[in-house]
Amino acid sequence: MFFSVDPNGDVPIYEQIARQVKLAVADGVLVGGQMVPSVRQLSRDLAINPNTIAKAYQQLQNDLVLEPLRGRGMVIRRDSLARCTKARNSLVAEGVRRALSDALAGGMTADDLRGLFEAELRHAESNGQIVGDESR
Repeated sequence: MFFSVDPNGDVPIYEQIARQVKLAVADGVLVGGQMVPSVRQLSRDLAINPNTIAKAYQQLQNDLVLEPLRGRGMVIRRDSLARCTKARNSLVAEGVRRALSDALAGGMTADDLRGLFEAELRHAESNGQIVGDESR
C-alpha cells in the first residue's frame, strides 16, 4: 500500500494515515487478515516520526480497524469492512457538505450545482475513475 501525506495540510498526519487505511479497506485494497507495515518501516518510508505512525495505528485500533498479532505486528481486522465503508461515506458526505456550503455562499443555484455535478460525474466516468454503478 502506498501512503501519501501532506505535512502542510489542515489534517494532522496521523489522521491522514488513518483515513487512507480506512479508504483502502473500504475499496478492497486492504483486506481482513492482511498485515500493515510496521511502525518503524512506515516511519522510514514516509520520513515521519514513529510516534506519529504509532498514533495513527492506535486510532485505527480504537476504531476497530487494526488488531495486533502477538509477535508479528498489526493486521486489518476481518470484520472492519463495514466500519471502513461507513467511515468513507462519512468523509465523502463531509466534503460534499463543505463544497455545497461554499458554492451556495458563492451564489450558485441548485440548478448550477446539479449541472456541475453531472458534468464532473461524466468526466470521471470518461476517465475510467468510475468502474461501475452497482445501484442500478
